[in-house]
Order: sequence, then structure tokens, then C-alpha cells
Amino acid sequence: MSHSEDDNLQDHLQEDIVKEALASGQDLREYSKQVEVELASCEQASIQDYISQAGNIAQLHTQISSCDGILARMENLLLSFQTDLGSISSEILTLQQESVDMNLRLKNRQSVRGELSQFVDDLVVTEQLITTIMETPVSEQQFLEQLQVLDHKIEFLKEQSFREARAAQDVKDVLEKLKIKAVAKIREYFLLKINQFKKPLANYQIPQNAMLRFKFYFQFLQKVNREVASEVREEYIETMSKIMFSYFKSYSGRLAKLQFEESASREDLLGAEESQSKGFFFKPSLKNKTTVFSVGSRDEVLSAELEAPIIVPHAQQKTDQRYPHEMLFRSVQYALVDNACREFLFISEFFMLDTNTAQELFNNIFGKTLSVLVKQADSFISDSFDCLSVFLCIHLVQRYQLLCHKRCVGGLDRYWENLNGVLWPRLSNVMQMNIVSVREFDTTRRRPADVRPHYSTRRYAEFSAAMVGINETFPHEQMNRLLAMLQEEVEGLILRLASQFPTRKEQLLFLINNYDLVMSIVIERTKDDSKESETFREQLKTRSEEFVSLVLENHFGHLIQWSKEAERKLDAGDLEGLRAEEKRVSNIIGDFSRDWKKSLDSINGEILSSFPNLKLGTSLLQQALTTLVQYYHRFSRVLGVAPLSQIAATGQLINIHQLMVEVKRYKPNF
Repeated sequence: MSHSEDDNLQDHLQEDIVKEALASGQDLREYSKQVEVELASCEQASIQDYISQAGNIAQLHTQISSCDGILARMENLLLSFQTDLGSISSEILTLQQESVDMNLRLKNRQSVRGELSQFVDDLVVTEQLITTIMETPVSEQQFLEQLQVLDHKIEFLKEQSFREARAAQDVKDVLEKLKIKAVAKIREYFLLKINQFKKPLANYQIPQNAMLRFKFYFQFLQKVNREVASEVREEYIETMSKIMFSYFKSYSGRLAKLQFEESASREDLLGAEESQSKGFFFKPSLKNKTTVFSVGSRDEVLSAELEAPIIVPHAQQKTDQRYPHEMLFRSVQYALVDNACREFLFISEFFMLDTNTAQELFNNIFGKTLSVLVKQADSFISDSFDCLSVFLCIHLVQRYQLLCHKRCVGGLDRYWENLNGVLWPRLSNVMQMNIVSVREFDTTRRRPADVRPHYSTRRYAEFSAAMVGINETFPHEQMNRLLAMLQEEVEGLILRLASQFPTRKEQLLFLINNYDLVMSIVIERTKDDSKESETFREQLKTRSEEFVSLVLENHFGHLIQWSKEAERKLDAGDLEGLRAEEKRVSNIIGDFSRDWKKSLDSINGEILSSFPNLKLGTSLLQQALTTLVQYYHRFSRVLGVAPLSQIAATGQLINIHQLMVEVKRYKPNF
């Protein structure tokens, strides 16, 4: 028995029926026969069932055959439909390709049509264009619009002529005639507007605004006929040059008649002798010498009046009002700034110029005007001895130059430089004259009458405060150097004048009064601490301390001198020397105890009567009394040391608090 047969046998043995037969103990042969009988019985039963269902099976067979025929026909139908679909798909692809081709042809035709339509529109000359250019006035908006159309067609014609387009030849003559007509009408219009500038009392800004409204006309002339454009530009330059020259020459001439009849002369220097009829407190007027040194309200020309309306000569002549030179100078320069800035911006926009070309054209218009203004300024300045006026003019120039730059106009920069070239040398020259006049002041012939501030000091104080105040906003180093030189000479003059007094006390009183005057005026008139005020403050402090020491020496000299000597001996340990001072110090104590109140009254009257400035006198009095208390405290401290503390005269000493109470009586109530 093979291996596979053994496996089959084993498998059969595992079946439930075999296991059941083996388990029952039956004979397998018998059991096999029994199974065969049962199988035969089942076969017979199955045959009988089949026979009984034969009709149904035959019917089923018929139905299956019928379905098979139907399915065969369906198969043929579907195959036919598949063939038709294949044919339709091919037709769709063909139609799709034809559609793409048609769409491409359509786009090409539309593109050609658009290009051709635009070409025709750009080239064809309409009846409206011809009628407008030929008949409509230049000042009408419709003419401007059609001129822009004509400009476009002319440019297009040039382009197509370059490409040798045949259609361009058809309209070339028509466009050329329209161009000639338009140029002629525009030329006539511009020359008419420019001619309106020349009419008496005409406001040239009105036709200028009209020209600016139609600035495209000049742009058109620049493109199609440069000769006519150049003619218009040259006519404008010539006309405006004459108008500006005539206006400013006439205006400045009429303004000159409004100036004060008298102005500063060579006699109006800091060191010049003061006229008896015109003292410092005389009513201020430019006819007076004092106004040459004090600014008053003249510096308003740099602030409130800087951009005020210009002076109208005929209106002021009716009121007979007169002005200082800087006010007239301001009016001319402000009128120039307004007109020049407007003109520079106009020519830049109307003639379509860059900055350099606009500057050249601007110079052609204003060249003669600016030259005559510089000459007029030079003519006046060369004879002026009024430093304040010249310096105010310099600051006006600086401020108006900044104003031009704020308006984005640099056309007047060279003019401002030329004005400064006239103003600064004259200012430096007159400042040097003032410095020399102070240096050459004859103190022996014109010695001071009393210890009050000298008139030359008062002049300098007013003048220095005015110049420093003007120079604060826009400092000029050159002016600072000139003021420093002047200050040095004035300090020397004050010392020379003081030396004319016989006593040191009078000299100190004169110095203190003059230093205080200068410092007070400079501080009052200027915003910041200036070099001038600082220098005179130091001088005042030094002279005040010397004066206080001198006054105290006159009344309490023995006490002060002894206190200083005793302190030196005490520091050196010379007790024997201090013991030898008993008699001397006793006399000092007695004199002080007897006269100290009377001396205080005397000091009070002496100091307050010596200074016209009550504030200064009171300050010096307080300084003197404070110094006295300090000396008395030192005196008492030395007397408290052995062997001086045993002196009998110390009992006569007043208490320092008693002295301080008495000193407070002289304290001011303000």
C-alpha cells in the first residue's frame, strides 16, 4: 500500500459515519451492502422525481433557448450601436477641429478689424476737427480738445509716413493746412495776451493765468513750429523784462520820497559829541542821533512786518508819513520776492523748463531789474552811517532768501549774494568808524560832569543791545567779532573817563554806574546771556566789592584793619603780640560802641545818594551791611580768645544780634 493510500484511509477513518460503524461493532460488509441498498433506493426516487418534472424541464429548456435568441439579437444590436458611436466620435473630433479653426479665424479678423479701425480713426480727419480748428476761437475749451486730437493725428502721421503707409499720403495735406491754421491762431492769441501786459495799470497776472490755462498750446508750438514758439517766448521775455524794470524802478523811486528827511551822518557815531539840544531823553525820531543807537520798534521789520503788505507810495504821501530806510528796503524786497517767485514758477510750468533753463530765462527777465535794485541799494548804503538800518537790511535779505527757498525758487540767490556784497562791507566800515570814534574819544576835553552814566556808555548799551538782539535769531560771526572789538574799546573808554575823577571813590561810583547801565540794558533787550552782559557783570561785581570795602574803610577802618592783623597773629600763635594790642583794641571798641548807629545812617545815605539806579544802590547797601556784620563777627571771635578776652573794654561790645537787628532796618521794602 502506497503512502497516499494510507493517507486516504486515515482520512476516511476520521469520518463520522465510519467512526459510528466501527463503534457499533457491525460487520463492515453488511454495512456496505446496506449502504448500497439505500443508494439504489435514493436513485430510484430521484428518477421518479425527474420523470414527474419532465414537462417543467422541457418548458425551462424552451425558455432558455428563447432567452438565448433574444440575447443574441441584443448582442448584434449593441455591436451595431458601438459601430455608430465610433462613427459619431470621429465626426465630433472633426467638428471640434473645425470650430478651433473658425475661432482662430474670427480672432484674427477681429484683431485686424481693431487695428484697422484704430488706424482709420487715428488717420481720418473729421468734419468736427476741421470746423473747430478753422472757426472756433482759441480761448474756447472745444478748441483745446480738438487741438489735442490734431496733435495726436500729426504724430501718428509722422509715424505712418516713416513706415511708408500709403493711406498717410491721403490726409497729409489736410493735416498740414490745419497745423498751419492752428499755429497762426495760437501765435495771435499769445501775442495778444502778452500785449495786454503793456496796458497802463493792467494786472499782468490775469492774462498770465489765461496763458497758463492753455499751456498745451505752447507745447503744441514746440512740437510743430519751434520758430513761432521761440518768437512767443522771446516776446514774453522782452515784455516782462520791460514791465518789471519799469515797475521796480518807478516803485523804488517813489518809495525813496517817503524816507525821513534827516538820516544818520558822520556825526552820529558812538564817540561823537552829544548836542545839548538833543539829549538822550529827547522825543525819539530818526532825525535824532539817539535813534541811531537804540532799535525801539524798528526790529519789527524782521517779525510782524516781514510779510506785511507792501507800502503804497501814493497812499502814504497823502498822510505825509515817513519811514526809516529798512522799512522801505523791506517793501521793495518783499514786492520783488512775490513777483519773482511767481514769475519763476510761471515760466517753469508754462515753457516746460528744467531748473537750469528756467534760471537762464529768469535772468533774462529780471537781469536789468535786479541790477538797478542793487545799484539803488549801493547808492543809499554808501552814504549811510546807520549801523542798525544796514544790519536790519542784512537780516531782511537772509529771511527773504529763506522764504524763496520755502517756495522752491532759487532764482534770486545770486541777487541776495550781490546785496550782501554791498551791505556787509558798508556795515563793517561804519562799525570800524564807531570803534575808532570810541578809541579817539578825548577824555581830557570832554571829561564827565558827574558819576552818573556817561552818554557814550548809554549809547553803547543801547547800540550793543540792539545789535545783539537782532543777531540772536540768525547769528553772524562777523558781527560778533565787530561787537567784541567795540566792547574792548568801550571798556577802555570807561576806564579813561573814570580816571578823570580825582578820588578813588568817585572813580568807582562812575565805573559801577556805567557797568550797571550796560548790563541792565543788554539783559533787558536780549533773550540769552550774551558775552557783553557776562563781561560787564564780572566788572560790576569786582568794582562793587572794591566800593563796599572803601565805604566800610571810611567808617570802620580801624576795626577792620585790626581784625585782619589780629587774625594773622592768632594764626601765627603770637599771643604776646595780641596782649600788646590791649590799649589799641580798647579805643576801637569805644569808638565803635559810640558811633556805630550814626555810621550806619551815614553809609545808608552815602550809598543811596550816589546811584541813580535805586535797585543798584539798595543792592550795594545790603552788600556793605552784610560785609560789616561779617567783619564784626570776626572781630568778636578774635576778642573771645585769651588774653584779649580779659580786657575790660569788651564789656562795652554790643551783641552781634543787636547789630543784625539794626541792619535789618535798612532792608528795602520792595
